[in-house]
Amino acid sequence: MNNSVGNTGRVLWAGLRALLVLTVICGVLYPLAVTGIAQVAFPGKANGSEIKDGSGKVVGSELVGQTYLAGDKPDRKWFQPRPSNGLGANSVNTRYKLILSGATNRSGDNEDLIAWVKDAKAAVVKDNSVKGYTVEPSDVPADAVTSSGSGLDPHISPEYAKIQIHRVAERNHLTVAQVDKLVADHTDDRILGFIGEPRVNVLRLNLALRALTERQ
Repeated sequence: MNNSVGNTGRVLWAGLRALLVLTVICGVLYPLAVTGIAQVAFPGKANGSEIKDGSGKVVGSELVGQTYLAGDKPDRKWFQPRPSNGLGANSVNTRYKLILSGATNRSGDNEDLIAWVKDAKAAVVKDNSVKGYTVEPSDVPADAVTSSGSGLDPHISPEYAKIQIHRVAERNHLTVAQVDKLVADHTDDRILGFIGEPRVNVLRLNLALRALTERQ
C-alpha cells in the first residue's frame, strides 16, 4: 500500500514538474523569443502592418480595408474600396468592422446575391460617370460589386481604381493624368511575379491623393 502511494506521489510530482517546465518554455520563453525576433526582423508586420500619414499618425492597417464616407454615403472625393458586407446586408460586417467577418456563402444563382450585385453595379456606373466620361456596365470589374471572402480586403483591382480616376480628379480639381499616375504608382504587381493578381491598396492610394491635393 505504501509503495503504491509512494509511486503515485512520484508520478504526480514528475507530472507537475513537467507541467511547470513546459509552461515556462512554451508559455513564457517561446512567446518572448518569437516576439523579440519578430520585432527585430519584421517590426512593421509584427505591430499590425500599421500605415502612418505624413505627420506620423497611425491611420490604419494595410491589411484591413476602410470606408470613406460623407455621412452615410460614399465620399466621392476618395477612391472607394470594394463592398464590405461579406455576410450580407444588415449584418455587423457592413463597414469593415472587425467584430465578425466572412463571405456571403451564397450561390451564384441566389436571388439576394444577384440583386446586390445588380444594385452595386448600377451604383458604380452612376457614381463614377462624370462629364466627358461614362462608365459602361461591362467595364465594372467583379471586385467593385462583390465583397472578398473575409469582407475586409484592403485592396481593389487596378481596373476598379481606373474607373474611379475621372470622378476623383473632378472632385479634387486635379487632372486625369495626375490621378492616373497616382494609381499607376500605387499598383502592386503579382507576388514573385506569378502569385495573386495586381492590386491597389486603397488606404495608401488615398493618403497619396490627400498629399497631392494639399500641394495644389
